[in-house]
Amino acid sequence: MQSTVLVSAFAEIAREKDIDRDTLQVIVEDVFRTLIKKRYGADDPEAFEVIFNPDNGDYQIIHIRTVVEDYDLEDPVMQIEESAALEIDEDYEVDDEVAETIQIHDFGRRAVQTALQTFRQRIRDIEKENIYRDYSELMNEIVVGEIYQTRRREVLVIHNKVELVIQKEGQIYKDRYRKGDMIRAVVEDVVPADQAGSGPQVVISRTAPVFIERLFELEVPEIYDGIVEIKKVVRMPGDRAKVAVVSHDDRVDPVGACVGVKGSRIHAVVRELGNENIDVIPWTNDKMEFIKRSLAPAKPIEVELHDELDPPRARVTVPADEVSMAIGRGGQNIRLASKLTGYELDVYRDIRSDEEDVEIGEFSDVIPAEMITKLRNIGCDTAKAVLELSPDELARRTELPVETTLKIVMLMKAEFVDEEAEAKAEAEAEAKAAADALLEAGIEDAVSEEASEEEATKEVVADAKDGVVEEAVTVEDANIEEPASDETPTDDATTVDAAAAEAVATEAVATEKAATEESALEETPTDEAASDDMAGEETASEDTAADASAPEENGVEEAGSEEPEDETTKAEGDEAPTAETEETDETEGEPAGA
Repeated sequence: MQSTVLVSAFAEIAREKDIDRDTLQVIVEDVFRTLIKKRYGADDPEAFEVIFNPDNGDYQIIHIRTVVEDYDLEDPVMQIEESAALEIDEDYEVDDEVAETIQIHDFGRRAVQTALQTFRQRIRDIEKENIYRDYSELMNEIVVGEIYQTRRREVLVIHNKVELVIQKEGQIYKDRYRKGDMIRAVVEDVVPADQAGSGPQVVISRTAPVFIERLFELEVPEIYDGIVEIKKVVRMPGDRAKVAVVSHDDRVDPVGACVGVKGSRIHAVVRELGNENIDVIPWTNDKMEFIKRSLAPAKPIEVELHDELDPPRARVTVPADEVSMAIGRGGQNIRLASKLTGYELDVYRDIRSDEEDVEIGEFSDVIPAEMITKLRNIGCDTAKAVLELSPDELARRTELPVETTLKIVMLMKAEFVDEEAEAKAEAEAEAKAAADALLEAGIEDAVSEEASEEEATKEVVADAKDGVVEEAVTVEDANIEEPASDETPTDDATTVDAAAAEAVATEAVATEKAATEESALEETPTDEAASDDMAGEETASEDTAADASAPEENGVEEAGSEEPEDETTKAEGDEAPTAETEETDETEGEPAGA
């Protein structure tokens, strides 16, 4: 029987579901046999034969039975009575085979519905098998899909009408997923249908190390061609990764090929990974040298291997200022280097001879011996080496509880806090002693300067007095030789000379005092009182000089006479006469007195 509708339906299904004609033929035969089994209760290939030609749409169901005598029928599926066979054809005899064609409508509506469900189920099974086979071949390869749903713990992606899943551990924590965005990931696992339940589950990941390898293959032609080989990749998704590469051509630099001109190649990979830092390290078979390179950007000084331990360990000595660089933020660098090299790395500081530190054994009175041994096994032989690791990192490497490592870290910090407090107290005491010494030295200098100023003032006054006295003696000697006047006694001349000397000395002292006040920072009360006394002496000297010069100018009043009170007050406001002026007055006054 031919049916164009049936042929077109089968062709459409085969095209949509990507099912070949042979597979489709097997499915149709299975559907027909399901109908046969539903109607006859058995599906014996010897009793039923299904013929289907998908090219022209011919199909035929033939029921084959053996002719038996009437009333000897035991199996109606396999046998037919002779009378029934003769109705079909008069030539049939006992033991002949009768072939009878079965039409689709003979099975009934319910059987046809069952056959339809069977057909759909078989199509789905074929699809699942194809999905499992296709994506198993794409294992560790990059696929590009569209995000169509985001859930709390997973993201669903459509790729070639197949649902892919990015689980929580396969997501980079920096990524933000929005419906409709295109995303690249690598096929990490394909779970069979019998384990997944409804169908095979294709798991893709963006955190797998192989994802970086495939991205480098896309960006670096040398890796795709096999000239540069990626030996190993370790990563902390979203933060940092280390890639060990080797070149099979001496003319090609593996690191330069991966980085590209001005970092163009590696920047494309970094952007795809959410700005994840990537360290490209040249591979070498020398274990010590490879460990040194793996700790980049730190530059270890010495590496000591301990292969006899399980897992093997390596003691790495780095400069004191590069310890934090070797460990990395949160221990990222040292953990990635340990994964890359296969050694558990213990970083030690290069301790200078003048550097202060505390040996871990000195804490044996508060830390048990087995804990100290574990700390030494990971390279923490001093207090500062312990403080360079976080409590979580110590717990991971020593397998101690986090609470215990936290107490150990606090104990080490307290030790250095006490030392810093003592050093600070000593520094403060030394600074205070130095300040007191400077203060005492400053006071002594100030006192010495004041004493020196007083001595200098006294010397100036004494020199001035001596000079005036000498001049007065000279004048007195001249007066002795000349005829003396009765009205001008010798005592008056001596008084005038003393007053003049006092005035000159006062003026010299005032000049010296003005110069001293300009350079001095402070003026003591004693100096002010001395100035007041000197000013009083200067005023008194002016009064005396005025009294002495009055009788000489008038030539009438005798020595020792006093002037009225108002004239004395007026004389106090005048300036004190200089020594030369007084001498001139005395010289002119002597003849007048005579």
